[in-house]
Amino acid sequence: MPISPSIPDRKVALAFMAHPDDAEISCGGTLIRLQQSGWEVHIVSVTAGDCGSMNMGPDETARIRFQEGTDAAHLIGATFHTLSEPDGRLVYDREALQKSIDLFRRIAPTLVITMPMSDYHADHEISGQLGRAASFVYAAPNASREPVLDGSRVPYLYYTDGHDGQDRMGNLITPTSYVDISDQLETKARMLACHQSQSEWLRSHNGINEYLTAMQAHSQARGTDIGTHAAEAFVQHRGHGHPGDDLLAALFPSQHSSRSPDSAMHASHS
Repeated sequence: MPISPSIPDRKVALAFMAHPDDAEISCGGTLIRLQQSGWEVHIVSVTAGDCGSMNMGPDETARIRFQEGTDAAHLIGATFHTLSEPDGRLVYDREALQKSIDLFRRIAPTLVITMPMSDYHADHEISGQLGRAASFVYAAPNASREPVLDGSRVPYLYYTDGHDGQDRMGNLITPTSYVDISDQLETKARMLACHQSQSEWLRSHNGINEYLTAMQAHSQARGTDIGTHAAEAFVQHRGHGHPGDDLLAALFPSQHSSRSPDSAMHASHS
């Protein structure tokens, strides 16, 4: 029998991403729904995004991308942060982890969405590792010199979809949770459009000619999984210490939520 979800009294959501546009691509619609439901929303880019240009230097690129991330967050009343780690050279070490824990301590999220630990980009994977580690330990009094805020706890933790719904080896991901974002897709596209500097970068480096179209197409493919116009997919972290009930399903129930993951994946990629 499914566990009955317990909605936290402290409604603070944190999207802990690798690069300034990752939240908009992978979970922007869900963040919009959370904000519309009365949640405080924070978006974090672990890196400064300083490698995301073919013709600007790292400092200028980082400055522009911070402003783009801030503009996108402001569209939905969210707050943008960066840990300013080096783009493309992110490592899991004590310094990066402590910076992550300190930021978690200041925000005290009860719902965390981070990146998959198997994905095409190593920065994504390491951000997922940092997000998982900080989620588990941030509320421990001795983990940081930052004060412990009331309501600090081990949060609900979800990993975003992989690029094209695949892991680093090209294997299909089986989501545990979907959020219908049909009504939020247009605003999600407006958020992503704030990242104007990435259009040429993604075309030249990643071979993506129209990143807005690519995002919309994948959102619509995930919507097909559950019989809606558009959706976002997640894998919930249900390991020891983390809440095991599906908070996203409780917050945003769908009449199609009982559809099996196997049939959903077949529909999306057939």
